[in-house]
Amino acid sequence: MGIYLNPGNKGFWESVRSEIYVDKTGLIADTNKYINTEQKYLCVSRPRRFGKSMALKMLAAYYSRSCDSRELFAGCQIAGNPTYEEHLNRYDVIFLNMQQFLIEAASGKVMEYLEQEVLEELNEEYGEILQGREMGLAAALRKIYAKTDKQFIFLVDEWDCVMRERQESEMQQKEYLDFLRNLLKDQQYVALAYMTGILPVKKYGLHSALNMFREYSMTNQKNLEEYTGFTEEEVKALCERFDMNFAEAGSWYDGYMFRRYQHVYNPKSVVEAMISREYSNYWTSTETYEALKVYMDMDFDGLRSDIVQMLGGGHVRVNTRSFQNDMRNFKTKDDVLTLLIHLGYLGYDAGKEEAFIPNKEIIGEFENAMSVSGWPEIMRILKASEKLLEDTLSGDGDSVARGLDLAHTEAASVLTYNDENSLACAIGLAYYSARKDYRLIRELPAGHGYADVVFLPLPAVKKPALVVELKYNRSVQAAIQQIKDRHYTQALEGYVGEILLVGINYDKDNSNKSHSCVIERLEKQ
Repeated sequence: MGIYLNPGNKGFWESVRSEIYVDKTGLIADTNKYINTEQKYLCVSRPRRFGKSMALKMLAAYYSRSCDSRELFAGCQIAGNPTYEEHLNRYDVIFLNMQQFLIEAASGKVMEYLEQEVLEELNEEYGEILQGREMGLAAALRKIYAKTDKQFIFLVDEWDCVMRERQESEMQQKEYLDFLRNLLKDQQYVALAYMTGILPVKKYGLHSALNMFREYSMTNQKNLEEYTGFTEEEVKALCERFDMNFAEAGSWYDGYMFRRYQHVYNPKSVVEAMISREYSNYWTSTETYEALKVYMDMDFDGLRSDIVQMLGGGHVRVNTRSFQNDMRNFKTKDDVLTLLIHLGYLGYDAGKEEAFIPNKEIIGEFENAMSVSGWPEIMRILKASEKLLEDTLSGDGDSVARGLDLAHTEAASVLTYNDENSLACAIGLAYYSARKDYRLIRELPAGHGYADVVFLPLPAVKKPALVVELKYNRSVQAAIQQIKDRHYTQALEGYVGEILLVGINYDKDNSNKSHSCVIERLEKQ
């Protein structure tokens, strides 16, 4: 058993023994079916804290021939799969943590250091075959395969760290990609190559040096969706086990969505919340708002407006296809938003091609970034939002209207009212502080239509629900009547208690008092 060659099963053994372990061994069934096929190259990119390294430890424990992992996988999902016995502990595994090589390599000679380290272990195992002359890593592996017919499975962690941490060095990035291409592409000794990182494969012009890889990213995880994070059923089971409220878990950590799995949770944050018995922002333990601030402050036309719309609970259209899969070459605001999707700061609806802020944890990161950046007008709106909520709960429609007028004045430089949708984004921003106690839902299917904005109190919060109907150049009476006529309150299924019906109208031609508001109360039995 070595560091790089056949590292064994200790890493996965520690995962299984942890207080919380969620069985994701079904992933192995997917990788098994790609062994020795044209699809044997997988690049799986996800944000930090989404279990990438743990997945590699699991794959190493399963494939590596240096250990017997039968007992470790007993009772797991993969144990019942028809391919389980065929590949269990049958391969030489080469495990490469690129972050480690980048840190330890002297004078930036990352590839030389990597080859030296891995070749040393190969010589210990296959010294008789390799003796006689010096050769590079790819040549050594070809010779081993020619003499023994043994294939290798490559597991590469933090594959993109050179792109992220050597952003200024295009030459070093190209040398690195050429090295990986020579090591992996069209080599008979490769049975499977599985790379993980934050970014998809780097593009250069019309071609990619690693164009043999099939990409699984936060914009499209394909058939690996359920292994990207925790699913809704997995989080429900954890909440039951630790006596934690499931709805609150969703408010904090849900929001990453794909085509089949519409609710994917940040796994690390869920684990921390369960063990700590407290819902909080655990993102800051490994990330800093400074990283987000850099991208938010980029001067691309429309970027600030899009971020403000998303802070207000809205979705924005994003073209993810022009992104060059690096952290340096940005040509449009879409490139910046696409990077934020890959970093986990934004969720993405692939069907609608829209980005959004996924949950309460990430909203806090945006607020932290804005507090130290050039967003004073938005910060004033956020700070005033507590007073706006207080006025709403007290039924003071005139004060709410005045508060919305002030919020509109502050946001006018970055957010324009064009229709009821943009008005809804502004309202969501103005009621920003409500998200501490409420779940904001835009366009909630209700009765005979869609309620514009609903604020549903979180469990244990003793405050009324809010059903908000918005009108543009109409009247607040029409807004209130629509809530009643279309039975919007029926959408609050399972909710019992007081409901505030809030009608808001924006009159663009009234410069003195552009907003008006009426609030009515009712009791839902």
